[in-house]
Amino acid sequence: MNQQNRQMRRMAQKQGSDKPARAPERRTAQAATGTERTSPAQFLSEVRGELRRVAWPTRSEVINSTIIVLIAVVFMTSLIFGADYLWAKAVLFLYD
Repeated sequence: MNQQNRQMRRMAQKQGSDKPARAPERRTAQAATGTERTSPAQFLSEVRGELRRVAWPTRSEVINSTIIVLIAVVFMTSLIFGADYLWAKAVLFLYD
């Protein structure tokens, strides 16, 4: 029994669980980044730089994606309308 307790204490020391856990430090958002606030001009400059790196779609890709979305919207709208119409007819048939 004593041998087993010693082994458990050694294992706890190795894992560091024999000491109470420290409370995490609280920092403000500004202290967490370690930098000062940027000016609006610098912010807009960085935004422009990021937008230059964006892989913009070509005109044909935008048109194709728009057509696909419109077809999907029309299909889903028709499907929901049809289901709603059929349910309404079924309910009216049952309760009328």
